[in-house]
Parts: sequence; structure tokens; C-alpha cells
Amino acid sequence: MDDMVLRGRTALVTGAGSGIGRGLALVLAGRGVRLALADIDEAGLAQTVAALPGGAAATAHRLDVADREAVARFPDAIRAAHDRLDLLCNNAGVAIGGTFLEAREADFEWLFSINFWGVVRMTRAFLPLLARSDDARIVNLSSIYGIVAPAGQTAYSASKFAVRGFSNALRHELEDAGSTIGVTVVHPGGVATNIARRARLPPGVSSAQVEARLERIQSFLRMPPQRAAEVIVRAVERRRARVLVGHDARAARCSSGSHRSRTGSC
Repeated sequence: MDDMVLRGRTALVTGAGSGIGRGLALVLAGRGVRLALADIDEAGLAQTVAALPGGAAATAHRLDVADREAVARFPDAIRAAHDRLDLLCNNAGVAIGGTFLEAREADFEWLFSINFWGVVRMTRAFLPLLARSDDARIVNLSSIYGIVAPAGQTAYSASKFAVRGFSNALRHELEDAGSTIGVTVVHPGGVATNIARRARLPPGVSSAQVEARLERIQSFLRMPPQRAAEVIVRAVERRRARVLVGHDARAARCSSGSHRSRTGSC
């Protein structure tokens, strides 16, 4: 099948106020894509819009993907602003600092409401609009922690494994139905975003513990978000079912032991 041609199409990106979401906005704008950018962080969203190249067509929308009613109403706003949608990038995500015993159940629910239910509800809300396109795609951000599950990442890893499973099953269902909508699941490794510094922290964790953990995590977050976004967009153009972003993500895939070839290579 030929590559997906993005120029002239319309993309919706959640979590567009920073990090990979902002990177996706910049890369897609460079491809001539019209943008609907959504984030709960209006200041960050404004910064993203200001960073777009001259002539880029973009609308900005405040959206909390954890808000069921707001997500259900959101397609009306996109239809009014753009009339069509060809690419849905479910990128918004959050993290929790701390071990399973440190994190509260309420924190788990908060994280899942964004990382998993936000993806599910946005997908359900926008499938009818995507179905009107002759060539559409859903891009769901999982993580390296949707492949491996290290200590200290119980909630985040569980949510990203859930995104991975949801995306793969949805792809099969759409293929079986002969749909024009494809699905790409993305597993970024150490991308230099602020998700670790913005993580919700459990009560009782000292500031010294927080700083030590952040320093350890931040040392692995090296790839610039726009570079990661370029890898993702190129995978979308090639209609890839899955994309591993960064050498660490590919190494994690190998170390998981389930993707080795008969020769032992990854």
C-alpha cells in the first residue's frame, strides 16, 4: 500500500501544550497538516500555537480528556472548526511517583482516567468523524513501559500496557470491518519531556526522595520531543502498526524476550 499523504489533511493532537504533543504539532504543521490542538494547559497550548511555522492552520481547544462529558461534546467543536478529521493523536498522559504501596488508589484512578480512559473515550467520540475520511488513522501513545514493567511504575506501566492491548485489538476489529481507519501504537523510550517532573506524588514522600528519583529518571530522558515526533509521523506515513521510538525502546523490546527471531536477533 502507498504511503499515507498528510498534506491537506486535518489532525487532532491531545496533550499538545508540551512535550511530544508539541513536537507532533510542529512536525505535522511542517507536512502541511491542518491542526486541532487540545490540552488542559492553556498557557502551554498558546506557546505551541506561537511556535508553529508561519501560515500553519491551527485551532486551540482547552480539553480535559478525563472529563467524560467534555470529550463527548468535543467532536461538535472540531466539526465546527474543521468539518473533517483524518488523524487522531491520543497523546495526553500523566505519571505517578512512588511504588505501589506508596501510591493511593485515588491516584491510580486519576492516572487511568487520563492515560487509558482518555484514549478510549476520545477514540469512541471521534470514530464517526474519522470514518468520513477516505484515509484516516488513530495514533495512540503507549510507552516503553507498555513493553517492560520496571519497579516503581505500577500505575503508569499498567495504563500503557492497557493502551497497547486496546490499540492492537481495535486495529484488528477495524481491519476485519474493512474500515479506512488504521491504528498505530507508539512506544517512546527516553524522550525529554516534563512528565516525570509533573508526576503526582504520594503523601509521605520527602522532598529529598523526590529529587533523587527525578534525577535518576531525568538522566534517561534524552531524545528531543520534536525528533521523537518526526519518528512517529514517519511511521504514520508508512502505515506502521507499531513504532518504537529511541534505542532504549528497541532494546527494551529485545530484553522482553518475546520478539526475538529464530536467529536470536531483535
